[in-house]
Amino acid sequence: MELKTFPRLGESCYFEQLENGMAVFVVPRPGYGRTFACVAVNCGGMDSRLDGGGSAPAGTAHFLEHKLFDGKDGSAHQAMTAAGAAVNAVTASDITAYYFSCADRFPEHLRTLLRFVSTPWFTPEGVKKETGIILQELAMASDRPGWQRYRQMLQGLYIHHPVRNPAIGDRGSIQKITAEVLDNYYNTYYYPGNMVLCVAGDVDPHQVVSTARMILPWERREPTNRTMEEKPLSAVQQETLSEMAVSAPEFSLGLKLEPFPQGEAGLRCALLGELAAELVCGRSSPLYHRLYREGLLNRRFSLGCRSVSGAAWLTFGGESRDPYRVRDAILEEAGQLAQGLGHERFQQALRAEYGASVRGLDRFDDFCLSLARGWFSGYHYLDFGELYPSLTVGDVRDFLGGAFLPERSTLSVTAAPGQIQTSA
Repeated sequence: MELKTFPRLGESCYFEQLENGMAVFVVPRPGYGRTFACVAVNCGGMDSRLDGGGSAPAGTAHFLEHKLFDGKDGSAHQAMTAAGAAVNAVTASDITAYYFSCADRFPEHLRTLLRFVSTPWFTPEGVKKETGIILQELAMASDRPGWQRYRQMLQGLYIHHPVRNPAIGDRGSIQKITAEVLDNYYNTYYYPGNMVLCVAGDVDPHQVVSTARMILPWERREPTNRTMEEKPLSAVQQETLSEMAVSAPEFSLGLKLEPFPQGEAGLRCALLGELAAELVCGRSSPLYHRLYREGLLNRRFSLGCRSVSGAAWLTFGGESRDPYRVRDAILEEAGQLAQGLGHERFQQALRAEYGASVRGLDRFDDFCLSLARGWFSGYHYLDFGELYPSLTVGDVRDFLGGAFLPERSTLSVTAAPGQIQTSA
């Protein structure tokens, strides 16, 4: 087992790749009261290709996430919850993860987690029942303005890349999912070389690896190539306006980026994206404070940088009585910073972003998912500690000048009827 230390962060991480290809990361935290573990699979809502040809209906990855908890002997979720663990799962565009946290009985919970992700059990009756549950979930999601505007933002940015499709699918696709579809999807994506186990807490790393090796005796299989990309970089549609019953207009501004490369260069791009977004309109930026004073933004404002295979984008979103003025102000501020970002302001933002990333290491769920995404993308997430100091003013200026362009942007607005006028 390999031990890698990160002196700048004060962290250490054990790593082992099992004979079957599964990666295992263990971050020791002696004395911590709770331990977190997750199994992440390198597939999500945007993955539909099946081995042997053909494709699965949209929403299959999410449907499978629901059903994998159910086995011949009952629900693993109920069993783990009854034994004191907090259990959940998530399906994003690029990843599916099953996880738990617990204060005790960690070895027992880890064995249960590894067993249910490696022993699928699908029946027509169970699938039919789950179809109704997921259709209800879809209906609730469709009533959430934030979900709607973010989905419309991605569809405004991308015309072909499957990240534009919601991970949950739609009503028609969900009803096409059968036990056979789930079996085929599982066999396509759920194999050790396409999975990673991440654990953080007061645990014995060697015991974690030994447990995984004992319970997952699959044969090694090399991961298949996952190549997705879309050209050109211009947005498909620069504005969308949808009507919903909201107390104030809500918006999501998206900016389409060059897809990030694999490896450490991809992590560096992600750090630059987060830093650039914070400099333009983060909570400590002059622009945010001006828009806040003018009543154009409030505390619900958020921003971020996201990437998946073949796609990357920046987002800014929240409530505003005039989202179009906010968009124009963000693009204008980015243009000014691309020409005149000063060293002092850059250093202040760099220290703030670095500090936020370090504090995030105590949020085990986000931390372990970042480790998993890093493995799938060819880098070690904890290398961010060494990469931040390598970023320069020139790097950020170049990023701002190339990313914050009107033709790469789309603005998705949700408002009540008559609440707002489209820009003309």
